[in-house]
Amino acid sequence: MIKVENRLGTVSISNDYFTALISRKASACFGVTGMVPSGTSQGIRYMAGAKMPDKGVIVSVEDGALVIELHIEVIYGVNINEVVRSLVEEVQFAVEQFAGLKVKKVNVCVDSMKFE
Repeated sequence: MIKVENRLGTVSISNDYFTALISRKASACFGVTGMVPSGTSQGIRYMAGAKMPDKGVIVSVEDGALVIELHIEVIYGVNINEVVRSLVEEVQFAVEQFAGLKVKKVNVCVDSMKFE
């Protein structure tokens, strides 16, 4: 559960909502072929065949704003810098637009490359 306090009270939004929103936005960006499990627990759940709305996404709160970490797979031959820049802008805009919460930073880890 993501909880952010502001002057009006506390906003609580489920992790599944954020991870599904972020995962869909990230996967739709040009050059991104998909999300990669991040960390041991996601890797074990992935290998066990569990449904994973949070695959490749870690969300935390710092100083009342969200910090998002993404683990992605890109297509071989694309300009990784441009893919990451576009991805950061898309994810930040989507979260701020749909959830109304401030994003402090988006960290992107390119963990894999797909050869097509």
